[in-house]
Amino acid sequence: MIPSDAVRDDVRRALTEDVGGGDLTAALIAAERRGEATVISREAAVICGVAWFTGVYDQLDPGVTVTWHVRDGDRVEPNSLLCDLQGAARSLVTGERTALNFLQLLSGTATAAQVCADTVRGTGTHILDTRKTIPGLRQAQKYAVAAGGCTNHRHGLYDAVLIKENHIMAAGSITAAVQASRNLHADTTVEVEAETLAELEEALAVGADIVLLDNFSLEDLRRAVQITRGRARLEASGNVEEQGLRAIAETGVDYISVGAITKHVRAIDLSMRFRKL
Repeated sequence: MIPSDAVRDDVRRALTEDVGGGDLTAALIAAERRGEATVISREAAVICGVAWFTGVYDQLDPGVTVTWHVRDGDRVEPNSLLCDLQGAARSLVTGERTALNFLQLLSGTATAAQVCADTVRGTGTHILDTRKTIPGLRQAQKYAVAAGGCTNHRHGLYDAVLIKENHIMAAGSITAAVQASRNLHADTTVEVEAETLAELEEALAVGADIVLLDNFSLEDLRRAVQITRGRARLEASGNVEEQGLRAIAETGVDYISVGAITKHVRAIDLSMRFRKL
């Protein structure tokens, strides 16, 4: 579960960006005017972002009530009713875009994750996200990835060691980089990128916990699984497309990382419809 203060901070920044010193257009509506609205999904989706949507109205006007008919992680069909809103008409229209932006973006992330998770279901392979996220919304997007049925990789540079090509070049070798990591971070999982089977062998010999197989062919992935035989976990990565996921999973790798889940996200088509103004 994402911390409530993280949601609050995301919402605060978004409202500052959109509303600024005040909604000039909403001021045309009488302050005492009440309104009701509904939000529907115009397409099939996995819903995510309930806390952010509600948080927009909590910060704008605590008098607005939002009644949800779905929860994060629910799959919905086109024209599904997601929530009802009641409150001051000014507040409803002021918060509309910011609230929908969160809900459509995070639902888009969750839906993309669900497609990937469904594609490899039954293989034993887990789909991982990456750090290729929208700046400032990493926690939110990673929460959405989990809501869609995939698995979070490291959240940042601070919670795991991932030795990639540039680190190896700077350190001198895979062996040198892993040994340095063990000296500095003895209790931290160490993952190493390998671009060839020879580099995989070196990473295994030096005791890497996870080896990231970068742009390996299906044949080489199968060979890597045979070579490794449980000595480390294996992650396939590099320009992974949805249509190739199942074939990669069937090679026997433990993980497939898919940056597109958060990087190429397409917002879900949602609509807020006002009933009374």
